[in-house]
Amino acid sequence: MVKTSTTFEVPVEKLKWTPGPDQLSIKTTDDLEPQKDIIGQKRGVEAFRFGLGMVKKGYNIFVTGQPGTGRLSTVRKLLGEMGDGRATPSDICYVNNFKHPEAPILLRFEPGQGDRFKKDMQKFLDNIKREVPQLFESEEYIARKNEIAEAHEKKVMGFYKAIEDQVKDTGLVVVRMQMGPIQRPDVVPLVDGEPKRMIELEELVDKGRFPRDEFEKLRDKRLELKEQIDHIVQELKELQKEVGEKHREVDKLMFLALAQEFVKPVREEYPDGKISRYLDSVLDNMVEDLDSIKALGSGGQPGPIPGMIMPGPSAEMVFQPYQVNLLVDNTETQGPPVIVESYPTYRNLFGSIERVMDRMGGWHTDYTKIKAGSFVKANGGYLVINLMDAIMEPGVWQTLKRALKTEKIEIETFDPYYFISATGLKPEPIEMAVKVVVLGSPYLYAMLRNYDEDVPKIFKVRADYESSMDVTDESVLEVARFVKGEVDRNSLKPFDQSGVAAVLEEGVRWAGRQEKITTAFPGLGDLLSEADYFAGRAGADKVTGEHVKEAIEAKVYRSNQVEERIQEMIDRGSLFVDTDGEVAGQVNGLAVYSLGDYMFGKPSRITAVTSLGKEGIINIEREADMSGPTHNKGMLILSGFLRSRFAQDKPMSLAASIAFEQSYGGIDGDSASSTELYALLSSLSGVPIRQYIAVTGSVNQYGEVQPIGGVNQKVEGFFLCCKHAGLTGKQGVMIPYPNIKDLMLRDEVIEAVRNGKFHIWAVKTIDEGIEILTGMKAGGRKTDGTYPAKTINKLVDDKLRGLADKLAAFGKDEKDEKKSSAKKTTKKTPAKK
Repeated sequence: MVKTSTTFEVPVEKLKWTPGPDQLSIKTTDDLEPQKDIIGQKRGVEAFRFGLGMVKKGYNIFVTGQPGTGRLSTVRKLLGEMGDGRATPSDICYVNNFKHPEAPILLRFEPGQGDRFKKDMQKFLDNIKREVPQLFESEEYIARKNEIAEAHEKKVMGFYKAIEDQVKDTGLVVVRMQMGPIQRPDVVPLVDGEPKRMIELEELVDKGRFPRDEFEKLRDKRLELKEQIDHIVQELKELQKEVGEKHREVDKLMFLALAQEFVKPVREEYPDGKISRYLDSVLDNMVEDLDSIKALGSGGQPGPIPGMIMPGPSAEMVFQPYQVNLLVDNTETQGPPVIVESYPTYRNLFGSIERVMDRMGGWHTDYTKIKAGSFVKANGGYLVINLMDAIMEPGVWQTLKRALKTEKIEIETFDPYYFISATGLKPEPIEMAVKVVVLGSPYLYAMLRNYDEDVPKIFKVRADYESSMDVTDESVLEVARFVKGEVDRNSLKPFDQSGVAAVLEEGVRWAGRQEKITTAFPGLGDLLSEADYFAGRAGADKVTGEHVKEAIEAKVYRSNQVEERIQEMIDRGSLFVDTDGEVAGQVNGLAVYSLGDYMFGKPSRITAVTSLGKEGIINIEREADMSGPTHNKGMLILSGFLRSRFAQDKPMSLAASIAFEQSYGGIDGDSASSTELYALLSSLSGVPIRQYIAVTGSVNQYGEVQPIGGVNQKVEGFFLCCKHAGLTGKQGVMIPYPNIKDLMLRDEVIEAVRNGKFHIWAVKTIDEGIEILTGMKAGGRKTDGTYPAKTINKLVDDKLRGLADKLAAFGKDEKDEKKSSAKKTTKKTPAKK
């Protein structure tokens, strides 16, 4: 047996990266200028700027990256930079289509003109409301109306005179019968100087008070004149109709003269042909509905019964069809709009057509109920959305794709119950020129690109954000200046050199590699604020490294209740973990537990039992359906290693079962494959493994130890177990050699290593690892294929050879026994005659 080798121990200076004095030569952050540029995202920023610069269709931008890398803040900053000096998009309005009310008309204006047009139209309507009633009460209007009435009266009187001339000296007289609003002439007999109806005269004849022959003469004469009178009555009707037309023509001409005067400034201010045609349609519609406008000043309209006055319509109802629906107002916008829609529902993104319920309980809508969403408001600029939120909302993804492909949007209400909706509007489509930026994960991007054929057509630029950047003198300075910027922005206390160094070290730990530092600056910003809190609580005027570490420890304490409970179970012996002694076929593996916001490592006992057989290696976890595919792969690699090293000159006659003891949940990952192999070699050789050394690392079929993840948490997890059990100076953790550059251990562990109370070994091969775990040389294969005596490999090879011989002997004995049994059976069988 040999002592634990010091050849593979990791030097203390490699257990953690710390900024050198030449990298961080400041007293406090007051010595720095705040960082204003984007840090660590060169690839993503260049791709983003390329996408913004491309004006061709389909060059929308898909921003990918892990949450917490500051994607949204950098997108805002880049969009703000790109918007400088670029034109502000036009205003958008919807107005009434009087010929086809179901298809409102779209009008575009220069920025700010939309609001002015709306106000100018309202001013025009106010003038109409105020001046038109006075117009129809003016002397000029009354004089023209009287002139028409007098001319009409003269014609009527002429008709009556002609009739009276014909009935003169006939015993008949012309009378005017009032029939509703119309006077109708009629001819009746004149008896004793009084007009009598024919029925009354007939009664007098029957009573003998009037001569019958005279009655018949009057009757015949009346019938003769009646035909002429009916013809005259028809002419009077035509004349009355003509008078009405002349009255309306006068009303129209006088109204149009006044209205044209009021609308003239609007025409001059907005000379666009489409706007001019709309103004013409407004005047035409007002003329058609002139009675309602006139009624505004009369206090009411004539009812169906003579003398009855019906309440007139309100001004709001009369002028509602002429209102302007200002959909997008860019009066206060400078340059292209940048809209970040944090709640991308269909309504918020694409707008809607609202409906209102009237007093009768029916639903109705009109063009004034059309509302714009963020997509329309961002026209001519940029729209930023979180893609996962948008995909989860019904109808959003399909509508967004359709709008980006056609470069148009038709505003409508997304209604799953469309069969009972009563929208009835189809507004004129809006031409769109908007650059859409979506934020999503790399997985979502890959999935959509694979399953949705439209994604490569409409999102031709991918801006991929990195989760870390290289640790260089420049990046160290940039992060220090970031700290300065956060101090100024959030009014924090200045950080001294040790405080900035502690923040840098934590950033490197988050990145998981000594040569990288995280780009999760929102998380670092939170750490700065938390450290400032602890500095304030301590009454310090500067934030030091101790305050930063206190903030880190406080955050761990808020999340590590599960870790403490597991440690308690280890301490009281409920979970079996040995930190001293030596046992064959048993080793401490290391696992990482993830709770979402917190990761920690804890040891787990792994055991191996071997025997004669042909089953090979049995993964108990897999047999119990508790093993993931990666873990199963690692177990199968162990068989490959054994065949490569020990089964070249003999068959593999082995049955070995390997298990994670006291594991009651699923297991996945291959980081324990080397650990399992050590347990297997120990069981086969009979050499015990030191229980005060924990192991992590995966292995390939050639016995090379491969790197794993979570190395810091694993080392610290076993250190905590040893600390609770009592540090003996022998304990430590064995890690893969490539993981040395990933070490960013807490100061407590580093101090224990520096004082010789804890150890960390790094190995490249299984042979190096088994030597540390057992204290015995592994032994290399000699030219004759054998291994040196008193080595692990020699003991394992001898064990496997012995198992193979026993299996062969067992098979031979079993075969001889069968033959002997067969001979005895043959002798006892009588011969046939």
